[in-house]
Amino acid sequence: MNNLELPDYVSRVQRDEPFCFECHPGVSCFTHCCRELELALTPYDVLRLRRATKLHSREVIDRYVIIEQTCNDVFPRLYLTMVDDGNASCVFVSKEGCTIYSNRPGACRAYPTGRGAIMNKQGEIEDVFVLLKEEHCKGFQEQKSQTPLEYVTDQGLDSYNRFNDKVAEILQHDEVRKGKTFTKTAINHFTLALYDIDTFKDRLIACSLPDTPPLTPEQVELFAKDDEALLSFGIEWAKKRLFG
Repeated sequence: MNNLELPDYVSRVQRDEPFCFECHPGVSCFTHCCRELELALTPYDVLRLRRATKLHSREVIDRYVIIEQTCNDVFPRLYLTMVDDGNASCVFVSKEGCTIYSNRPGACRAYPTGRGAIMNKQGEIEDVFVLLKEEHCKGFQEQKSQTPLEYVTDQGLDSYNRFNDKVAEILQHDEVRKGKTFTKTAINHFTLALYDIDTFKDRLIACSLPDTPPLTPEQVELFAKDDEALLSFGIEWAKKRLFG
């Protein structure tokens, strides 16, 4: 990581290193960072979009998500749909700000910081922080000081990071690093369990997934009211399907 080449506006920052930044409607660039961007979505981001819109996960994906997978990608990448308004604006941004603010994606919460979840040789997740000082952002002229760790807590990122670290155990698995590839069926199962969790739950209840025992009545009740428990189950299920 020390030799990683970063763009000029990105710099490494220690977790306890203070920086000044604040974003609010009084900042002249308010919502500028919600336009002209490619916003990658994690499974937990999609869960929170589902929670915000109160839509079935399949409908969230169909309405608001673009799925891409090139020949060089082991797993598909998901991005938030942007509005064709000449500014490539986020579909959820308004003049007043974010219309799903309490459920906004992790990348929006983290800005202007970035966090990388790196699996070390011991199989443990380590975090690495960067600071993005883009020219258009005036938030750095504000006087509020905090460290990256304080910012993570203030922006409600703990749950996002916890689930992202679970997914990193798949994306950075030793077999993936060694070049393992997966069948189309396996990739479909990955996408189903991590992103389309309502359909995944329906198929679990219907016992229509391979080599998967029926849910217990307690699990059915839990997953009906706790989407985070369902996503945790889906991540572990996908890991087992992919790596045994």
